[in-house]
Amino acid sequence: MSLKAGIVGLPNVGKSTLFNAITKAGAEAANYPFCTIDPNVGVVEVPDERLASLADVVHPEKIVPTTFEFVDIAGLVAGASKGEGLGNKFLAHIREVDAIVHVVRCFVDDQVTHVSGRIDPPADIETIELELIFADMDTVARRLDRLRKQSKSGDTKVKEEVAFFETVAAHLEEGLPLRRIEFSDEQLLWLRDLHLLSQKPVIYAANVAEGEVAMENLPEVERVRDVAAKDQAQVVVISAKIESELAELDTEEQHVFLEELGLKESGLDRLIRSSYELLGLITYFTAGVQEVRAWTIRKGTRAPQAAGVIHTDFEKGFIRAEVVSCQDLVNAGSYASAREQGKLRLEGKEYTVSDGDVMHFRFNV
Repeated sequence: MSLKAGIVGLPNVGKSTLFNAITKAGAEAANYPFCTIDPNVGVVEVPDERLASLADVVHPEKIVPTTFEFVDIAGLVAGASKGEGLGNKFLAHIREVDAIVHVVRCFVDDQVTHVSGRIDPPADIETIELELIFADMDTVARRLDRLRKQSKSGDTKVKEEVAFFETVAAHLEEGLPLRRIEFSDEQLLWLRDLHLLSQKPVIYAANVAEGEVAMENLPEVERVRDVAAKDQAQVVVISAKIESELAELDTEEQHVFLEELGLKESGLDRLIRSSYELLGLITYFTAGVQEVRAWTIRKGTRAPQAAGVIHTDFEKGFIRAEVVSCQDLVNAGSYASAREQGKLRLEGKEYTVSDGDVMHFRFNV
């Protein structure tokens, strides 16, 4: 499944530097607003040590990790919802992503200008949040306009929808993002085609100075956490500059560099893991002599739908799945041993896939 996280933030907070590190795509990074005019899209491999463990068991010809798509979106300024800066274009690109990675500047550097002339993470967050809310207010107002005209027919269902969107509009007018509201399944259907921006889940990437990345409880980061708590959002502390340096090193050199910094993993790895958690994603595997491959699905996915991620015919003709947990297969050392130990089992259409399942699907063509 194709999943996108949009990297957003005010100009000069480190978005493009981080994106370069994530994808090694060389997106232009410069010390002036809007250097990223068109969104740069990069696909990054999702790190997963289980792939190597499975490869040791089945000795495949190749290993194929699952991937995650990051989109570097142009910087935003106050007034974007009214077309300031690259506002309208920026907002349109956010509509296309599944989640928002909001990069917040928490470092001081006189050589890198701040668009508002000061380092104030909560104010920066509010600037972007309000622009998303203003854009949503316009979208909801247009929907309400149409619904009110339809409600004159006396249709009870339409009147219910009008009342719902009036509540949504009132919430937005208070300056509150829609991700703070719990919606019913029916209400989510009403909202689905609007692609409202403030409804999208968010991760705050607190971009700190190189020497502060391993420090706990930095004042500016704590201020970001205070804001994030209102949305039950995650905060990932990163140094975009360190990530860009890591991107230039090979795997062994990266481990040494991270150890010297007192870090167990890169900010990128933490960001990917947080994105998975935010979107409710898990990984299952297929493992054979041709390849060991990771597949991304949402938590709660049933076996036929998981099979459909590989090919729609797998879902249509699904019969059953052979399933063994990754750890059980690695411990057993082979499929034959896992079967003898009773760890490999057959599951039907109602089976809910677990993270780390190794699956082989049987289906009719």
